[in-house]
Amino acid sequence: MTKTAVHSQNAPAAIGPYSQAVKTSASQTIYLSGQIPLDPETMALVSDSFSEQAHQTFSNLRAVAVAAGGTLDDCVKLNIYLTDLSEFQTLNDIMSAYFAAPYPARAAFEVSRLPKNALIEIDGVMALQ
Repeated sequence: MTKTAVHSQNAPAAIGPYSQAVKTSASQTIYLSGQIPLDPETMALVSDSFSEQAHQTFSNLRAVAVAAGGTLDDCVKLNIYLTDLSEFQTLNDIMSAYFAAPYPARAAFEVSRLPKNALIEIDGVMALQ
């Protein structure tokens, strides 16, 4: 699968590790359900730390992507839900460790509450050949 970042100078530039849009040559689309920072063995939140929760959430998302026959590099769209948008820069820094350009398209939202009182949840779309 080839993945190409789409950029328009007529829209704001990305302000983090994501693309405005991503075009693929994929023929199979996989929708990844929201993942929260649960330890898969204990089913408990990994910690109260946003950074640790973000890393665990990306790790969980990666595990589902692999189980679906792909990797995080096959993600073309992410929706990220935060209970505190002031963690946005921390999110960008952590996300940079899991993705390389061309980054997936992304939206980030502040929400009032997430399952199990998690601080972050991520869902996404993968495109596979």
